[in-house]
Amino acid sequence: MARSLYGLDKKMKQILFGSVGSRPPLLRQGASFLLIGILLVLIDWMVFVLLTALGLYTPVANIVARVVGALVGFLANGLWTFSIRVSRHHLFRYVVLWLVMTALSTGLIGELTSHLSLHAAWLGKPLVETVLAAISFAVSRHWVYRSP
Repeated sequence: MARSLYGLDKKMKQILFGSVGSRPPLLRQGASFLLIGILLVLIDWMVFVLLTALGLYTPVANIVARVVGALVGFLANGLWTFSIRVSRHHLFRYVVLWLVMTALSTGLIGELTSHLSLHAAWLGKPLVETVLAAISFAVSRHWVYRSP
């Protein structure tokens, strides 16, 4: 039993801290995704606030803000977080994930705006995007940036 627990412990250390096959360690990927994600949330939020302050309809402003973030995020996460050469295959999967996350984000931000206020949406958007980012990391790691 001690031997099997040791083997499991060793495997877990490899996943977290060392490379398993050709995949970078989970902790390095998580830290990189987090840093890039913080930058993307800030960019997304600033564009959203600017566009809504200028009078753009909230759902449209949210989609435009997410497009700006997606342009930066796809390349940054592909190159630095998951250390791969991105391809059309990865881009297709990224777009599918982005569409789902954007629909969820736009729906949640729209609900905040209609039930509370635009200012509540401004304050709530970073929280919404942070929760969606955690989901996005898991899907990105296991599906989007995986080789076919």
